[in-house]
Amino acid sequence: RHRYLRPSWDLPEIYLYRQPVDFRKQANGLALIVEQELGHSPFSGALYAFTNRQRNKIKCLMWEDNGFVLYYKSLAEEKFKWPGPSDELMPLNGEQINWLLDGYDITLLQGHKTLHYESVG
Repeated sequence: RHRYLRPSWDLPEIYLYRQPVDFRKQANGLALIVEQELGHSPFSGALYAFTNRQRNKIKCLMWEDNGFVLYYKSLAEEKFKWPGPSDELMPLNGEQINWLLDGYDITLLQGHKTLHYESVG
């Protein structure tokens, strides 16, 4: 099935905010979290993903040229498989944010690490 309103797989910077947030916050309130709590510029073009305490809603915030884009998804019955609360921001790639939106546990979808050798012996 095609999903047209999704974060692009080509986004260079995607961050998962692991603490639940008050979902009454709109774009400016989430941008304040990015700026004041994380020390990042909300105008950099990076995408920031947030969830509520019940983990049944997700908001993604991104600055695009001349304004904020706010992506919102509310699940009818299930919960997002959100990594446990932590003070650390979790970097994601475009594939992982879409897996999260599809309901997969992104902490389990880790491939083998890439190895780089310069010699056999």
